Amino acid sequence: MSGGRVGGRRPKLTVDQAALAQRLYDEREKTVQQIADMFGVPRSTVYGHLDKTKTVPRQPKKTVVTKP
Repeated sequence: MSGGRVGGRRPKLTVDQAALAQRLYDEREKTVQQIADMFGVPRSTVYGHLDKTKTVPRQPKKTVVTKP
């Protein structure tokens, strides 16, 4: 076998873009969807580039139940 590319597909985001995405996500400035829209990629791509060891899962917004 010869001539094929080594290492699989190229990443959709550059190293700089991935770093920016990580920072925006960590600082809660943008949602994953907003970051994906900025770079023109699907959300799954952004999730693939986020560092799982550093990211803190976002807590869902708590809905306040008011009793009558």
